[in-house]
Amino acid sequence: MTPAPDPAPPLTDLDSLPRAEFGFPGPLRDRLVEAVLDGSKTSTTGLVADYAHEGEPLPRAGRREVVVDSRELPVAVIEVTEVRVVPLADVDLAHAVDEGEGYTGVAEWRAGHERFWHGEEMRAALDDPEFTVDDTTPTVLERFRVVTVLPATRR
Repeated sequence: MTPAPDPAPPLTDLDSLPRAEFGFPGPLRDRLVEAVLDGSKTSTTGLVADYAHEGEPLPRAGRREVVVDSRELPVAVIEVTEVRVVPLADVDLAHAVDEGEGYTGVAEWRAGHERFWHGEEMRAALDDPEFTVDDTTPTVLERFRVVTVLPATRR
């Protein structure tokens, strides 16, 4: 039996948490947030280059984050349970499947992620119109659990 999520933190606590933004606002983020809320998404992949560009530290186990939807409204609180930094070539099947996007193989997962990372929005976010990834690109593999699904009144 899965333990019940913790009670929702007060709104002031939410304001102090870092934001978990899956993809960019729009249909992709909406799908990813729904997968977090229904429990099918328990991992995510970032790029060390993105953290470096933003001047943000890499996530660490135990960190709590507030998940925001495409309207930038808080929908859940998650807790990071594991962080690994590995070359893109070393992403494993379990991680790819646990991203909750329906991937059944690492090659399929990688193709989808390369489309995202090589997309116009990502290149603009990194201020690098030529940005590409390859087997050696350092990735940040996070596992997380949902601590709290926020009530619709908070969204």
